[in-house]
Amino acid sequence: MKPMHPLFVSLSIALLTISLVLGLDGEKKKAERIVVLTFDDSVASQATFVAPLLKKYGFGATFYITEGFEFTTDKQHYMTWEQIKELHEAGFEIGNHTRRHKGVAGQPLAELTADIEHIEKQCEAHGIPRPTTFCYPAYQTSPAAVKVLQERGYRYARAGGARAFDPKEDHPLTLPQAFDGKPESTLEQFKAAVAMAGDGKVAVMTFHGVPDIKHPWVSTTPELFEAYLKVLQEEGCRVIAMRDLDKYAKPN
Repeated sequence: MKPMHPLFVSLSIALLTISLVLGLDGEKKKAERIVVLTFDDSVASQATFVAPLLKKYGFGATFYITEGFEFTTDKQHYMTWEQIKELHEAGFEIGNHTRRHKGVAGQPLAELTADIEHIEKQCEAHGIPRPTTFCYPAYQTSPAAVKVLQERGYRYARAGGARAFDPKEDHPLTLPQAFDGKPESTLEQFKAAVAMAGDGKVAVMTFHGVPDIKHPWVSTTPELFEAYLKVLQEEGCRVIAMRDLDKYAKPN
């Protein structure tokens, strides 16, 4: 048998190396755990405690803004628009949680549209990009709301649930959450939610205030919240804002 030409041998080795590298890269992407952190209801502790801690860990996040509850009058417990703008300038995403925090399923279409548009206009007035992701108040969805969001150019919207977002199966405008931080939530439950991510699926985590004085039923203690972030760090998760999903889990 004739020995192979040295050039042919070199090319064969090069192609094999490329195949192995691409294969390993594909496996890495498949195993990569993508986690989205979201924070609802414009709570003041999100600006004073949460955001600085996220910067410390190098994590992205989305803050879903509403002017519901006592937002316009109680500036001890709710953020100001100046603080919201500072979140944007710090690199975080500002999302839309409607003006009045009403369940969309019970709203007339014109009222729902006006509530969504109000937050868009407030963002524009304060030098914040128009939101492209949305969070349903009280996790209620409706076909009419999905249609309005589509027409207004929204890319993703978070609902409720307790499972990972599967871009191959779930509608991006009714995507589920994997974890909902509450006083009774445990570190083990959070770890189980993190474990849902991978193989193309994304774990979307929901929090409110840290702490949330006005809504204690959805509050998270600062100590437990930092323990959650340490889990994400130890697990090597890529922690992003909702707007960044296109880079890692673009829906069909």
